[in-house]
Amino acid sequence: MKIYKVVVTADAKADLKRYRDYLINVKKSSQAAKNVVLDFRNTRKQLETVAGSLADPQSDALNERRLKRINFLKHDYFLLFRVDGNKVYVTNMFHQREDFENKLR
Repeated sequence: MKIYKVVVTADAKADLKRYRDYLINVKKSSQAAKNVVLDFRNTRKQLETVAGSLADPQSDALNERRLKRINFLKHDYFLLFRVDGNKVYVTNMFHQREDFENKLR
């Protein structure tokens, strides 16, 4: 089994912080924020072993950027990532309801 080194970019870290802060400050739920952060970490960890086996996306916007998508294990979020040799670069985090393709342009 191939093991990838997962690198979380500054943009992806900022996305996580934005969602966490929203849950804490707007939704007033520090527990929800903790749960999403934990799910982020678990999903990132899962990429270490499954990144190369995930299907190419059907989205032209993602294919143009060589990005793939992995859904969070327990929450309605997903990560975008790029496989480059033995490394996986997590580039962004989005909520399932967001129109992420327009944000990538």
